[in-house]
Amino acid sequence: MARPAPRDPRFASSLPASVRGVNRRTLLSGALGAGALLGAGTLAGCGSDDSPSTSGGGASAKAGNVKFGVNEAKGSGPAYERMQGMADAYAKKEGVQVSVNAVDHNTFQESITTYLQGSPDDVFTWFAGYRMSQFAEAGQIADLSDVWPIDGMSDAFKQASTASDGKQYFVPISYYPWAVFYRPSVFEKNGWTEPKTMDELNALMTDMQGKKITPFAFAAKDAWAPMGTFDILNMRLNGFDFHMQLTKGEQKWDSPEVKKVFETWKTLLPYHQENSLGRTWQEAATSMAKGECGMYLLGTFVVDGVPTEAQEDLDFFTFPALDASIGADALDAPIDGFCVAEGAQDTEAGKAFIKWLGSAEAADAGNNAGSAPFIAANSGASTAKYGALQKKSVEVVQNAKNIAQFLDRDTNADLANTVVTVALQDFIKNPNDIDKVTTSIQQQAASILG
Repeated sequence: MARPAPRDPRFASSLPASVRGVNRRTLLSGALGAGALLGAGTLAGCGSDDSPSTSGGGASAKAGNVKFGVNEAKGSGPAYERMQGMADAYAKKEGVQVSVNAVDHNTFQESITTYLQGSPDDVFTWFAGYRMSQFAEAGQIADLSDVWPIDGMSDAFKQASTASDGKQYFVPISYYPWAVFYRPSVFEKNGWTEPKTMDELNALMTDMQGKKITPFAFAAKDAWAPMGTFDILNMRLNGFDFHMQLTKGEQKWDSPEVKKVFETWKTLLPYHQENSLGRTWQEAATSMAKGECGMYLLGTFVVDGVPTEAQEDLDFFTFPALDASIGADALDAPIDGFCVAEGAQDTEAGKAFIKWLGSAEAADAGNNAGSAPFIAANSGASTAKYGALQKKSVEVVQNAKNIAQFLDRDTNADLANTVVTVALQDFIKNPNDIDKVTTSIQQQAASILG
């Protein structure tokens, strides 16, 4: 299969609204239900022979043996356990074999295009947003329109699964907010409270440093991780609409607005862990769990990176407003789920499996297999095991006016993976040359996005 072509500027304007940014009211109208799961695994060596794909499927597809690519390495923790739990439940229910191909998250994302061009697994974990729609336009993932509707799945999730041609190519499993996490026991011990304003956050960070605690855990070895900081600063300083326009190439990366984001970030870097380029997000999470760092801006999957005994001692708050006229009611809340590869060995079996993966039964199976810090997409899934973080996540998403997917999901894959990630890491190495960073991104964005 061909590599995804550079983004056609006409394509950006034709994307459904749900792909550009989820409307939280329609999302919440039928989506807040159950324990949730996150996709897992990587891609090298996925699939085996070159047997041609079968056609058909959807609601009438017949269950069969299926290959399942997940973006978490085997034995890596709860995220892998959730995926394996769903695979096992389906295999038992249907009397079929589900072969799990588990690969670490970073390798999975970095290898996805090559993976889809080769002999991919029938079903694989992926994300809603532009990244899904881009693969659909390139003909690398299968049309799942005959899988929809799915009982318990709202229209908003169907919209988030829809590409520019109006067809569905994705089945959601869960979603989760990004926020600032901390250990309440550490805050209580030091007399700290959640900051509601930037002045309060600045005072908190200063006090933390005075007590020899690094205010923010930070990791940039995982190239995508710093994007979360860029996203929140851009939405706080320039607003949600500007942020989404930037991801589509309708705003310039070397504009005064974007430079202001980096200038603000530069003032915050001294409050972050040093040597972040050599640190994984799990290692940063461990630093927070040990009390070496006071806070960590990440998704709720941070739970998977802290010891079991610390998981009950976690809370979070949304990053405060930086501009009173913009406020603090936008956030990243990515939707995770599954696709069927166009090059699947058995498309019919893949469609039967993916429809089940969207069910409440699948969400419950995954939730029972591993701790679940996410919110299930299917409204019929059980909430019995929801912990405090999940309940608060529901509340935070309810209160958000606008929801982005995440920078590397909302924009062109080539731009995100080969340009922005490198530029953000270059900025972290040398935050004094912002003009060089923003000019470099804009020049390459103009070439990639057209």
